[in-house]
Amino acid sequence: MKFSVAVKPNSRKSEIEELGDGSFVVQLKSAPVDGKANEELIRLLSKHFRVPQKSIVIKQGSSGKKKLIEILGIDS
Repeated sequence: MKFSVAVKPNSRKSEIEELGDGSFVVQLKSAPVDGKANEELIRLLSKHFRVPQKSIVIKQGSSGKKKLIEILGIDS
């Protein structure tokens, strides 16, 4: 399963919002420093989709706000 995510770091709370087109907007408390925001993103997506963290891969955009995420083992 692949989908796009728009990340908003340094937010007041961490939450996931699904948009009508199948993409997501994810607010993260973490700052985009030393990979902390990406780690939090993977943790949140893992809880949301109820999959192990190691199943979630950032395919594109690891250093940007727009990312392409793949969850291994889940078909779209």
